[in-house]
Amino acid sequence: MRDYRETQKSPAKHMPSIVLVGLLHLLVGYALVTGLARKVVEVIKAPIETKIIEEVKKPIEDTPPPPPPKLAAPPPPFIPPPEVNIASPVQQQPTITTVTTTKPPPGPPPKYVPAPPAPPVSQGPVVRKNVKPVGEIVRPVFPRQAIRDGIQGGNVVAHLVIRPDGTVSEVRIIRAKPPRVFDKEVIRALSQWRFAPEPVGFIGEVDIDFKLED
Repeated sequence: MRDYRETQKSPAKHMPSIVLVGLLHLLVGYALVTGLARKVVEVIKAPIETKIIEEVKKPIEDTPPPPPPKLAAPPPPFIPPPEVNIASPVQQQPTITTVTTTKPPPGPPPKYVPAPPAPPVSQGPVVRKNVKPVGEIVRPVFPRQAIRDGIQGGNVVAHLVIRPDGTVSEVRIIRAKPPRVFDKEVIRALSQWRFAPEPVGFIGEVDIDFKLED
């Protein structure tokens, strides 16, 4: 406490504050004398100009309006067809006409005409029985397969189609016993036969017996 009191009593500690207050009073008095304070007041009272800065708006591009929607044409109004009255035709009653005819008198009876004779039934060519060839006669051979099968004999009847020059054009097996055993050998042998030439060809029949000899 003693130090605080001693510091308060020394005037050197408060000297800067006293000087500052004195300077403020001098400035205020100088301002009142020279009118500086009045100018400051007028400057404060002067109106303050304010400017409003408008925002720069971007120009709006001109865009064409959208096309109007297509509207379907309304259907045409229904107009009923005009009524046409068709007159039904008048049916006429059919007229029946009776015609009387008289039969002519009967004439003389028709003459009897005999029917033409029926054409003769065409018959096939006449077959010559047991024809004999001229020159060397080729005789059929007993087949080996028939021997292996144990066949002892057989019989074949064949027709020979003979040309006008005497050669054989075809051999037809008419009957064979046993069947299909001697056919091939008969055709081979009889196809080589020769006959005397004639103006017209003919068909000859040959009967051949087969017998296995010991």
